[in-house]
Amino acid sequence: MSENRKFHSRRDFFKSMGALGAASMLTAVPGEALAKDSSDSDVRAGKVPTRPFGKTGVSVPILSLGGVLGMSDLIVFRQAVRMGVTYWDTADSYGWGKNEKAIGKYFAKFPDDREKIFLVTKAATSDPAELTEKLDRSLRRMNTDTIDLYFIHYVSDVADELTPEVRNWAEKAKSKGKIRLFGFSTHKNMENCMLAAAKLGWIDGIMMSYNYRLMVKDEMRRAVDACVKSGIGLTAMKTQAAFSANFYASIGSETDDALKMTEQFLKKGYTAEQSKLIAVWENPHIASICSAMPNMTILKANAAAAMGKPALSSRDRRILDKYARKTAAGYCAGCANICESAVGGHIPISDVLRYSMYNCSYGDRVTARTLFNAIPPDIRAAIDGADYTKAEKRCPQKMPIGRLMRMASEDLA
Repeated sequence: MSENRKFHSRRDFFKSMGALGAASMLTAVPGEALAKDSSDSDVRAGKVPTRPFGKTGVSVPILSLGGVLGMSDLIVFRQAVRMGVTYWDTADSYGWGKNEKAIGKYFAKFPDDREKIFLVTKAATSDPAELTEKLDRSLRRMNTDTIDLYFIHYVSDVADELTPEVRNWAEKAKSKGKIRLFGFSTHKNMENCMLAAAKLGWIDGIMMSYNYRLMVKDEMRRAVDACVKSGIGLTAMKTQAAFSANFYASIGSETDDALKMTEQFLKKGYTAEQSKLIAVWENPHIASICSAMPNMTILKANAAAAMGKPALSSRDRRILDKYARKTAAGYCAGCANICESAVGGHIPISDVLRYSMYNCSYGDRVTARTLFNAIPPDIRAAIDGADYTKAEKRCPQKMPIGRLMRMASEDLA
């Protein structure tokens, strides 16, 4: 493939490279490079290896099945079980309940597989009554009596959201056998949330944005270390570190950096997407990666990376680091407390940029527009006219926040 080839959009680029990723499947990785997480016998048996989930006494596959799957996707669930991808992540809101219902249909058809699955779901509330209602509904939808790990979704302030009342609720839900473990997911202010949770002493697991861009930051390293010392199991998400908006449109030009990076990794037998997963797995304290795998192609490519998992060379890391630095202005690192306080704290900059990422990088316009239009009308109306000068000056990523926010508002309204 020529290095001079141009793509009209990042989405077109990754659609093209996705086909190549399925073809490569790490066939060039030598046997001696296999991971030694659980046992080599797992890999030899064609199954994803496992790691301890903090100090919970539970071991989980290093690859978790995420994303939104429907009734027509039961074959993906079945193949995931065969490959040892038995950590399944969902939420009561995914696909407006469609994902949970699909899991329930799978368990109805293959009831013996329920014991093999480490099942995770989430609810975006800290109200005990709502948690009870949502948990009971999730149990019914998924045709199960127990959730292995129950998360509060989208936590951004531990003091406000993980209250003593929530702790009491979690303990009661555990005593009734409705959940085994409890924790939260976080998309913004991740490091602060993790550090605060590590001091609580009753959080079993956390799912946070964690990738080759974030893992090198001192704040994230300290947060991970604190959670490890507290015995909290860690699951990484957003490991591809996709752009938070239409980055190329925002800067008015394209770059060949992504293409060059991908071609370099393909020469070694794996894709750039696989290399980003491998970079995260190199931290042994990350128990699992939750990856959206809506089809068999992506499932097989990611599982191949998990089972083949070569160590990245110093040159590989330099390539990822160089790419991260050159494209930093297109990636929101989730440090919402920095930018949002600069505009009075009422405009959810981090959330809007994440919704724009769902639209521009994931191609999920329906979810992006639904979430954006759930923002109160007065706040949405303030987005276009707000002065983001101070926020841009404070942004560690040097993002053109004002331009990206206005583009997001125009795209998603």
